[in-house]
Amino acid sequence: MVVKMRIDYLNFFKTDDTVIETPRLRIRRMAKRDKNDMYEYASRDIVTKYLLWRTHSDVEHTKRYIDYVTTLYRSGEFFDFAIEYRENSKMIGTCGFAAIDEANNAAEVGYVLSPDYWGRGIATEALTAILRFAFCDIGFNRVEARYMVENTASRRVMEKCGMTFEGVYRKKLFVKGSYRDIGVCSILSDEYFAKNREGTALSKIQGTFFGIRRIRGK
Repeated sequence: MVVKMRIDYLNFFKTDDTVIETPRLRIRRMAKRDKNDMYEYASRDIVTKYLLWRTHSDVEHTKRYIDYVTTLYRSGEFFDFAIEYRENSKMIGTCGFAAIDEANNAAEVGYVLSPDYWGRGIATEALTAILRFAFCDIGFNRVEARYMVENTASRRVMEKCGMTFEGVYRKKLFVKGSYRDIGVCSILSDEYFAKNREGTALSKIQGTFFGIRRIRGK
């Protein structure tokens, strides 16, 4: 039953009119119209410094990536989403599931944000929404996030969202010419609901704080 629920909710994002809304953000599928916004931050070395992927060399690189992602959405194989800033309808980053472990009812989350929006609590707001979706709607037992240990700002976001630091994989990944230490934070379902006793499935919330809706005519 849990597996069926998980697949059903993740397939919810196979349509391009599904959105998770927060006070300042819309979390939705990436679309072709996002290529310039995404390139604006993906072409900056400061963004990719602690990421596995390299900066985008030109806007065509970004376009090809979004085209590729679009095909994965259709086949239900990709669950990382655009963060759209509601005030200006601009794509300012991504947040979602980097990996899903169905056998163990677990997932890994990740996020990237344009430096123009750092320091405003936006990454925390986006990750909070994804965690609520992960536990209240999908029903995961465990969610973890990983970061290069030098990226202390990313760890702070995880901890603000209630995740617990577990430890460091020493020289875990070979990234851009060197071995990198990778930190791990996680949160379990019972921990999440102990900290969020009002937890309700996003799709059942009526209101403007956290909710899922379908946008027509887009």
